[in-house]
Amino acid sequence: MARKLPEEQTVRDLKLTITDSTTLPRDKERGLSLVELREPQWCLEDLVLADSARKLLVRIVEENRSSQLIRGFGLWPMRRALFWGPPGCGKTVAAEAIARELYLPLAVVRFDAVISSYLGETSANLRKVFDFARQRAMVVLFDEFDAIGKMREDRDEHGELKRVVNAFLQMMDGFRADGVMIAATNHERLLDSALWRRFDEVVHFSRPDKHQIGDLVTRNLRQMPLAPNVFLKSLTARMAGMTHADIERVVVNSMKSTIMSGEKEISPTTIREEIAKQRERDNAASGHLTRESRTQKRPSRKRNASPPRR
Repeated sequence: MARKLPEEQTVRDLKLTITDSTTLPRDKERGLSLVELREPQWCLEDLVLADSARKLLVRIVEENRSSQLIRGFGLWPMRRALFWGPPGCGKTVAAEAIARELYLPLAVVRFDAVISSYLGETSANLRKVFDFARQRAMVVLFDEFDAIGKMREDRDEHGELKRVVNAFLQMMDGFRADGVMIAATNHERLLDSALWRRFDEVVHFSRPDKHQIGDLVTRNLRQMPLAPNVFLKSLTARMAGMTHADIERVVVNSMKSTIMSGEKEISPTTIREEIAKQRERDNAASGHLTRESRTQKRPSRKRNASPPRR
């Protein structure tokens, strides 16, 4: 369960304070809010992650908790982090956990509002987001960051998006404020190489290994036990390759099926059926992505097999 914050400084109060004391940035043409304020629900201890990712997240939190001490020596704590990895592996939840650990509100950038069809308006909207983030300490999350961070040499992209990337680089270079800025992407190979170098830390979120799968299953089964003839080791093997979100979906759907059938324990048949359904879902999604990539493929274009070095 998420740890309860001190009553005198709940994130809900902080959220209300921001809403009352400052004007949320808005798109000039449509009047849409450029950020969505969320109340963080997760702590780092709630997350099931690889040790390497967890250590980096803890370091980000610890440096920002020691901000005054670090700045006393003329240095800055980690302020900008890039989260990358497959969808459903905890990037957004991790940003939420960092906000909660630091007792800061989470401001999620709404790219549906930021990206404009009017020349220069996307860069102007991004500038409003950066100005908003300077007003007080918060965690700002640019989710689906590849929407604006694509490589400038990509021939499929028009000049306006390239100008947006240039503008974003300049804003990042000039950003000095309390709080943390996090960008998250499922498509790291699409990002401009210059963006990678702007981040203080880069955190990879991988699919869970067999130990993490077992932990995820156990945590999500707190409300309902497995039948005695269901073995956790066998389940983890069947779920190999799934994401955190996939595993949670399998377990939750198994519990709902068990409830509707009037049973009190999850049977082997029930959970095997839900695993099979998830595999079918993954295969369908994979087939769609394969067809999409073939449509967009250009024989003369080759991408690096691994993300660019910072």
